[in-house]
Amino acid sequence: MVLKYPFIYFFIPLSRVTFDANKKRTPLNHIKKLAGQTAIYGLSSILGRFLFYLLVPLHTAMFVTSQYGVITEMYSYVSFLVVLLLYGMETAYFRFSTNEQADRQRVYSTVMLALSVTSTLFVALAWGFAQPVANFLKYPSNPEYIIWFAFILGLDALTAIPMARLRADNRAVKFAVVNLAAILITILLNLFFVGYCMALHQKGQTNWLIDLCYNPAMGVGYVFIANLAGSAVKFVLLLPDMLKARGVVDVPLLRRMLRYALPLLVFGLAGIVNETIDRIMLKWMLYHRIGAEATMSQIGIYGACYKVSIIITLFIQAFRYAAEPFFFAHQKEKGSLEVYARVMTYFVIVCTTIFTGVLLYLDVVKYFIDPAYWEGLGVVPILMCANICLGIYYNQSVWYKLSGQTQWGAYLGLGGAILTIGLNYWWIPLFGYIGSAWATLACYAAMMMASYFLGQKYFPIPYHLRRIAIYTGAALLVYGVSVWMPTSGVLLKYGVNTLLFLSFLALVFALERRSLGRG
Repeated sequence: MVLKYPFIYFFIPLSRVTFDANKKRTPLNHIKKLAGQTAIYGLSSILGRFLFYLLVPLHTAMFVTSQYGVITEMYSYVSFLVVLLLYGMETAYFRFSTNEQADRQRVYSTVMLALSVTSTLFVALAWGFAQPVANFLKYPSNPEYIIWFAFILGLDALTAIPMARLRADNRAVKFAVVNLAAILITILLNLFFVGYCMALHQKGQTNWLIDLCYNPAMGVGYVFIANLAGSAVKFVLLLPDMLKARGVVDVPLLRRMLRYALPLLVFGLAGIVNETIDRIMLKWMLYHRIGAEATMSQIGIYGACYKVSIIITLFIQAFRYAAEPFFFAHQKEKGSLEVYARVMTYFVIVCTTIFTGVLLYLDVVKYFIDPAYWEGLGVVPILMCANICLGIYYNQSVWYKLSGQTQWGAYLGLGGAILTIGLNYWWIPLFGYIGSAWATLACYAAMMMASYFLGQKYFPIPYHLRRIAIYTGAALLVYGVSVWMPTSGVLLKYGVNTLLFLSFLALVFALERRSLGRG
C-alpha cells in the first residue's frame, strides 16, 4: 500500500506503522519509519515537554516578572553545564555502538564509568563552592540554588547514556515511560507547591498541610526542588540499566571516543551560547544600566515570550531524538541521500505549518502567558523563524556526523557563537531583548547557510531547494498578509486568517500530492 500523506506519520504511533520485509525499501518507507519513531519519542518529548511547559501559565501568573527572570536565568546556566558534563559522549555512544565490529556492552560500560567519575567530581566541587558561586551570580542569600542544580545536573548526566541506549535499541516505549514519569513528578510537585500552597497562602488561607510543607520564603526555589525530584525519579527508574555497566574502562576506546566527542563538545557549548547567552548577557549588560529589579523583569518577559514559540521547538526536539540514530542506521543503504533530502522537505513542511498556525492565531496563543508578559510578544515571529533555521541546520548536520568530519560542527558552532555574542553586545544596549531575538535569527540563518554550502562540498545531499523555498516563502507571505491586511472585528480577522491558513495547506497538498503518490 502506498501512503499518500506520509508527513502525518509524525503524529501516528509507531505500533500502527507496519513494514513488509519482502517489499522493496524506498525512501518513503524509511521516512515512514522515522516519522513513526518521531511520534513515539514525541510522546515523551513533545507530550512530556508540553505538559511541563503548561506550567508556564502557572509560573507567570504566580511569579512577578523579576521572579520569573530568576527561573529563566538559572536554566540558562544549566543548559551550558549539562553540555559540559556530557562532553559529547552521547553522540559518541551512538557512533561507536552502531559500528558493526563494536562490542556494544564495552562501549556502554566505558562511557558510563567515565561519566560517573566526572559527574561525581562536579557535584562535590559545586557543593564545596556553593556560596562563592552564589555570590558571583548575585544570589548571595541562596547558595542552596547551586547545590540543588549541581545534583540535578549530575543525575541528568548519569541518565543520559542509559536513555541514549534505549533510543539506539529502539526501546521507545520504556524511553517514553521513564521520561514521562520524571516530568509528571516535576509537574505534580509544581502544582502542589506553587499552584496549591503558594496560591492559597497568597490569599491568606492555610491549613495543616501548607503549614507542614510550605515556606513562603522559598519562592521560586520550589520550582527547582520539583526539578530535582523529577531527576531523582529518572535516576531510580534507570538504575537497573546503569548497573549493567561492567567495572571496566577500555582506555584505548575511551581515547578514540573522546577524540570524536571533543569537537562535538565545542560544538555543543557553542550551540548553547547561541541558544541561551542572550538571557545571560541581558543581565550582565543591563544590570548596572537599569537596576537589578528592572533587569530581571526584562529577562522574565523575554523568557516567557520565548516559551510561546515552544510548539516548533518541541517538534524539533522530538525529531532530533528519532533522527540521529535513524541517520546512523541507514548511512550505508542505497538511496540514503535521497532519504535524507526528502526528510528535510517534510521537516520544513511541518515547521512552516506550525509557524503559520501559531502566528495567525497569536491573539489566542498569547493567553498561554500572563498579560503582564505580553509586551514582549513582538519577539515571537522572530524567534520562530530563528528556530526553523536551527531545525534545518540540525537536519543538515548529518553531513559532518556521517562523514566523521565533526570538526566542522565545532567550527560552525564557534562561528555562530562569536556572531551571537557580538550582535548581542551591539544590540542589547540599543534594543534590549528585541535585539537579542534578532541576533538569534541572524546567527541561526548564517549557520544554516554556511552548513549547507560546506555540506554540498564534502557530503552532497540533493535537497529539494525549490520546494523548500516555496514553502518558506509562502509561510512568510501568509503571515505578512495577515499582519498588513486591515480587518475590523475579531470574527473577520480570524475568518481571513483561517482562509490564509487553509490556502497554505492547499499549496502543500497540491505540490506534494504527485511526489507522494510516487512513494
